[in-house]
Order: sequence, then C-alpha cells, then structure tokens
Amino acid sequence: MKTIKKLILKNFKRFKTLEIEFDKELNILIGGNEAGKSSVLQALDLVMSASRSKVEGIGLESLFNAACIEEFMAGPRKIADLPTMFIEAHLDGFADHELNGKNHSRRDVEVDGIKFVCEPVDEYTKHICEVLKDPNSSFPFEYYAIHFSTFGGHPVHPYKKPLKHLLIDSSQINNEYATREYTRSMYLANASVLERNRHGLEYRNAKTRFRDAVLADINDKLPDYKFGVRSSPKASIETDIMITESDIPIDSKGKGRQCFIKIEFALRDREHTLDVVLLEEPENHLSHVHTRKLIDRISNATKKQIFIATHSSLICTRLNLQKAIILSESDPSCPTSLTGLPSDTAGFFMKAPDNNVLELALCKKAILVEGDAEFILMETLYKKHAEGGSLDKDGVHIISVDGTSFKRYFDLAKVLKIKIAAIRDNDGAYQKTCVDNYVNYNVATIKIFADPNDKRSTFEICMYEDNKAACDDQFAAGRKKLTVQQYMLDNKAEAAFQLLAKKADDLVAPAYIREAVTWIKQ
Repeated sequence: MKTIKKLILKNFKRFKTLEIEFDKELNILIGGNEAGKSSVLQALDLVMSASRSKVEGIGLESLFNAACIEEFMAGPRKIADLPTMFIEAHLDGFADHELNGKNHSRRDVEVDGIKFVCEPVDEYTKHICEVLKDPNSSFPFEYYAIHFSTFGGHPVHPYKKPLKHLLIDSSQINNEYATREYTRSMYLANASVLERNRHGLEYRNAKTRFRDAVLADINDKLPDYKFGVRSSPKASIETDIMITESDIPIDSKGKGRQCFIKIEFALRDREHTLDVVLLEEPENHLSHVHTRKLIDRISNATKKQIFIATHSSLICTRLNLQKAIILSESDPSCPTSLTGLPSDTAGFFMKAPDNNVLELALCKKAILVEGDAEFILMETLYKKHAEGGSLDKDGVHIISVDGTSFKRYFDLAKVLKIKIAAIRDNDGAYQKTCVDNYVNYNVATIKIFADPNDKRSTFEICMYEDNKAACDDQFAAGRKKLTVQQYMLDNKAEAAFQLLAKKADDLVAPAYIREAVTWIKQ
C-alpha cells in the first residue's frame, strides 16, 4: 500500500519547523483552535497535488510563516537570510526509482519522497536587493518561485502524481468550486485513463449530435450567427459530471447528508480509488447517529491511509486514541503521538460512555473530580482558596470522571505530561483506596487528594462537617426523618446546586481540596 511516512515543514503557516511521523492506516490530528491541524492537511494536499496554480490561488503571503517574515523584515535584510519554505512528504510502498534520492532536508540517506519548495529566484537577486534597501517596502514575494520535485531530483507534475489523494473539508460543503473539485477528483479516482478517454470522446460526440439535431431548429433560421455547445476543456466531462443518490444530485441534499456521502464515497475500495484521504472536521453537520455511522465506515476502510483533523472526542476515542497526534498551541513544532498509550486504556475509551478525553488532552493542568456535586461546587471553592486566582486565569480545567476511570485518565496524562490533581472520596478506606490503589502512578505530575479520615468517606460528609451552619440553614427546615447530612448524601447534585445558589459566599473547602488547589496552582 502506498503511504505517506513522514511530513517535514519549514516556514509553512504557523510552523517554523515541524516533523511528524504517520501511521500507515489512520492518523487523527487533535489540537485547539489555531494549533495547526488544518495546516498539516493543507500541506499534505499541496505537496501531493503538485499544482502551482493551487499554491498561487492561495497566495504565498498566506502560506509563509508570518513570524519568519517579520523577523527578516525587522533585521538587517540580507539577501542571504531570505527565508525559504518547503514541504516534504516522505513516502513508503513505492518501486519508482525517480522518487528515491537525497534531494531532501536531511540529505544523509536515500529515501522515497516528494517536496514542494518556495525560494527566491537567483536571477532576480539585483531586483530583490533594491527592494530590500527600501525601508518602506513589503516582503518580495513576487520574486519567489515554486518547485515540485522528487527526492531523486525529478520534476513532479499534476498529471503524474505518485499518490491519488483527496481533501474533504466539511466547512466548504456548500462551496460550488469545492463540490466540483471533489466530483472531478472522485471521477478521476474511479475511472481508468482508457475509460476517461472514451467518456470524453463520447461526451463531445453527444454535444455535436445535440448541436446538429436539436439546435438545428433555430440555427436554420439564423442567417449569420449560430448557437453552439461548449467543447473547450472548461466544459468537458470532468467539469460537467455530478454525483447523484437516487437520481438526486448530492449538492441538492442537506449539508449533513452531503458530508456523509462524500466521505463514504471516497472511502470505497476499487481498483483505481484513492491512496490517501484527508478529512477536515468530518463531524461538521452530522448528528450523533450519523457521526457513529461515519466512525464505523472509517474503521472498516481498507487500502487507504486516512488523515482526520477533529475536535470530536467521539471520533478520536472510538477510532483509536493510539492513532492520535496532538498539536500544541504553545509549542507547534513539538507534536505528541499517543502511540505510547497502553492498549487497554485506548480500548477502554473506545467502549466507554461520554468522556472528556479531548478536554484533558488539550489542557496543561486539570482537576479530576468523581461526581456531579464536586463538579458543581469546584469553581467556587477553587476561587475562594486560590489567593486571587481563578480557573481561567490559572489555566486549570475541571473534569468530571467516574471514580473507576481515574487510572485511564492518568495513563493519558502521563503520556502528555499534563499536571493532574485528582480529588476523590476515600470510601472509608483511605490507605487502600487513595494510596495503595495508585502506587503505579507515583509521578511528579499526578497527585491524589482525599480526606485521610476514614469516617469522612465522601465529599458530602466533608462538606457538611466543615460547613455545618450553612448546610443546616439551607436544608434543616422541613426535615422530619432524614438528617441534613443524609439528605445531602441522598441528593448529591441537587444539594450542591442549592449550596452554590444560596450559600456560595459562606462555603469553605475541606482541607484536602484546599491542598489540591494550592498544588495545581503552582
């Protein structure tokens, strides 16, 4: 199977440098807004398209890393320091000698691959120097040239691309140009060269017959000028063909159905179909039910390398967290692969109900709590004991996790080096439940906080004993059989919500929660 083994970028969009190794089957790109997920897909699309017109349509100013341009313009502006941009796709599964060579950034070993380079043209050196001398001039993008070549030094042309690929961007689902390009790409992937030649000939013949037979009715009445039918490359079978479902054009269907059809069609396996499929936020416009169907379709795809950029916890966990690559907003040059996540933990998240994997994966600090009551009150308790801090100011996320799932989230936090404070009940056995149980997670970035007194076994008991006056004032009235503490134990979430609404200013956190706040804030 033909695949992309590695991507190396320099001065492309938000990446000054980037190197990512890919799985041969599935790659899930995860990251916050502006982390670079879309940029990675775009880089793959550009280098595999080998299309100068596509690059020019986007514009070099949009593709070049803004920081490297600003640094150059603010410096001495030496022509030798002019930045270059390149995209390298290291390939695997090929037997084409033209792809193999040392024409890549490492130059230490012969490997297969293709590259896109954008650099200043030597023959324009004199003109570039004049531009750079002008302190008011803009960066000289106009004097840059675009080259596509193999690692063997041979040119790459759009009609001779080593990989058949397709980018499907769900945000562009109603864009007429994007729909036309998708249809054209799928046609080229599903029809052989011989079939396309025959289709093109028959299509032109049909146009000729239409002109001679049907338009003759009016053309015979016109003395000088006649009506004809377009026969140029801009009106060919490839531009006029469309995809239908039950004889209805797919662009006449709803956005969700269009997304599903386009992805499902692209993943089908036939002789001439795609090698690589790039999916930009495929969850867009899809209901939960159709998202699950899409996940199932992606899981069963064969003979294709799939890349997905997503914000969906459902997609990344149900497909396989070990295939995820996390892009950091703060350090874009250092992606983190989750291949080191234990297989049983990845399997757990595949089957677990609603989870907060992405919320944890994309933060730097988190407090894990094991119940709705703790989650409801934690923001207020944190703010009260954080000495002027707040969750937002300190960059701390509160995540509600079932107590039996703590270890699974710890596995993920260890791989990602996320600082985790886990707040939990001692369940009447502090040493066994909160110390011995987590002996394998004794690392500097993970700490468990619980009340050491076995009699204070739950959050509600601790909150009642440390806030007795406020709780009695709120809940004692009307109590005939249940004590206030028992009422809070029997109605955990409701009691927490009422305390938040009526007694927030009076509440103090139990000592173990105050310790957790101090530790996570450091």
